Amino acid sequence: MVTFLMLSVFASASAAQANPIEKILQMIGDLQTKVIGEGTEAQKVYDEHAEWCEDRSKNLGFEIKTGNANVAELQATIQAETSTIAALETKIEELSSDIQADEADLAAATTIRGTEAADFAAEEKELTTVISMLERATGILSKEMAGGAAMLQLKSATSITDALRVMVQASMLSSSDASSLTALVQTDDSDASTGAPAAAVYEGQSGGIVATLEGLTAKAEGQLDKARKAESTSVQNFQMLK
Repeated sequence: MVTFLMLSVFASASAAQANPIEKILQMIGDLQTKVIGEGTEAQKVYDEHAEWCEDRSKNLGFEIKTGNANVAELQATIQAETSTIAALETKIEELSSDIQADEADLAAATTIRGTEAADFAAEEKELTTVISMLERATGILSKEMAGGAAMLQLKSATSITDALRVMVQASMLSSSDASSLTALVQTDDSDASTGAPAAAVYEGQSGGIVATLEGLTAKAEGQLDKARKAESTSVQNFQMLK
């Protein structure tokens, strides 16, 4: 490039034909100053860029190091979370099996509870009806024993069955109630665990008939109370199961 400039200078000097050596030297000096200035400026730019590159390299190195650390930490976290997911999936399967078993148990218990409730309702209705009949029959007998028209016939009865028949004939008791009470007395006579004497013991003893009916009433009331307590316990157990 310098050679080209010098040739240009020589060409210009020849054309000017005026002190060409001085002009050449002056132009070379100017060119030297310009080149040095441009070199200085270029060096300054280079130094600045080199410093920027060095800083950038340090920063990138730090970022890479930090990034690698983050990658390692995230990989460890991923492994830990993967293990947690596997453990939770196993737990979910176990709980699903438990839920299915519990639902099956609850369905079976619900069916049983329905049967128990229906049985209790039937038993409660039956015992309530029996108690009502016994109380009504006892009241009628007590009234007649106090001096009613049928007193002699009742006193001559040889059993509760005979007494009930007399009460039906005297329109003191319906035949259906008498049949139910007769069946109840016969059942009570055949049950050795009741401790109640047989109806035949009261032959010729009218007061014993009333006592027997009162005993049957107490027994029925005891059975009703026991059934209600059992029902309450069953309901509580079912609610706890649910």
